Amino acid sequence: MDRTDASPRLEAILGQAGIPVWIGLVLLPLPLLILLLTGCGGRTTPPAVATLTREGQPSFTPASIKHEAPDRLSQSTEQRSAPVATETPAGAYPLPIASETPAGAYPPLIASEPPETVYFPVIVNTLPTQTPTATPGPTRTPAPTPTPTPPWPEPLEKPGQSKLGLHVEWNNSPDIMEFIRRTKPAVVKAAGDLGFLAEVKEVSPSTITVARLAQGPQKLEGDPVQVARHFVAKNLEQYQLNPAVDYWEGWNEPNVRGRMARYAAFEAERARLMAEHGFRVAVGAFSAGVPEWEVFAEFLPAIEAAQKYDGIFTVHEYDAPTLNRSMGAGLPGRPAHPERGALALRYRWWYEDFLKPRGLVVPLVISEAGIDGGIGDRIGPGGRGWRDFKGYWETHKLGDDSVKTYVGQLAWYDAEVREDDYVIGFAVFTAGVISEQWKSFDITPHLREIATYVVSQH
Repeated sequence: MDRTDASPRLEAILGQAGIPVWIGLVLLPLPLLILLLTGCGGRTTPPAVATLTREGQPSFTPASIKHEAPDRLSQSTEQRSAPVATETPAGAYPLPIASETPAGAYPPLIASEPPETVYFPVIVNTLPTQTPTATPGPTRTPAPTPTPTPPWPEPLEKPGQSKLGLHVEWNNSPDIMEFIRRTKPAVVKAAGDLGFLAEVKEVSPSTITVARLAQGPQKLEGDPVQVARHFVAKNLEQYQLNPAVDYWEGWNEPNVRGRMARYAAFEAERARLMAEHGFRVAVGAFSAGVPEWEVFAEFLPAIEAAQKYDGIFTVHEYDAPTLNRSMGAGLPGRPAHPERGALALRYRWWYEDFLKPRGLVVPLVISEAGIDGGIGDRIGPGGRGWRDFKGYWETHKLGDDSVKTYVGQLAWYDAEVREDDYVIGFAVFTAGVISEQWKSFDITPHLREIATYVVSQH
């Protein structure tokens, strides 16, 4: 279309507006001139496009940047129509919205575009957060399967053949008296707690009771006869308060090295004095491995007094890691005997070599017996009572069940002492533990198993 074709139409439009034609011709190019003068054609920054931020507030992003959310972020979608500018800049000529841009003309400030999908990231301008690995909590240790408590055996109507008895530190469990009711043991030894012995005699009159009072320092200074008289006088009231005791020990595991003759004199006088008050004594109470063979003859005066005043002889016998470890071993300077032991069954040396030849056989009670790791010159691991040797017994294929293994060793010892008719019985150390130092010796939780063995020997 040329300029001459447009003139009549232009004149008509200007005439309707009351504007002279020459003024219209002057004003018509002004918008284009303004655009050129304001530098629109040289604009380098793209127009801003309104978008929504995470908080729903508008922000402005250059239109040339493609709005796509990174794949690593969580995304939500929404359809957006082409934005429309809500305000025309002051002084700008209003532009018509056209579907096509005339050739050679500048593009509109906001172009009409078809709808597009816009992604709104939940988290913006943030590096991806690694999903934390769950920290495993402490693994709960499965509760051990409780060992079924074995039942008590049927009670014996009368004492059986077994010579196994109890040493009791304190009568602090009903199982102690239940053991005595059912097994009617050959012997019960009490040390400290003596009151329950009256009940022992009620439920098992044939059981021999041996007792010892707690003592202070055991000194043999001065005249041993006078020491014995002082000892009896000091304890006489306790003797009188406990008539259920059959035999009273004096000192416990005395140190007789170099003074055996003095100790023998002490025990002989104690036996005589106790008899005057109507009590009987148990002389000796030697510890395991004591005395040596060559000094035992010095103790014979005490054995003679025990025989005269209806007393008995007591010793303690222990070994470790097994009770029969020293079986067949000889004593220093003496030939070995297969039926005797250096520790367990040591008493056979005294009876065979000293007492039988002299007619001095008195009843014997082994008033403490069992496993004791405190003895010297032995093999095996450290430890004290039988409970400390469970691992050793398992390692050496002696048994996986320490209770059965220990009861088996006690059964061996029981079979041996039953061969000697002068032995009344032996007291397994110990039930009724109250002292921490004896915890590893404690047999109280297993009196049912021991009772089952004793009853089986009827």
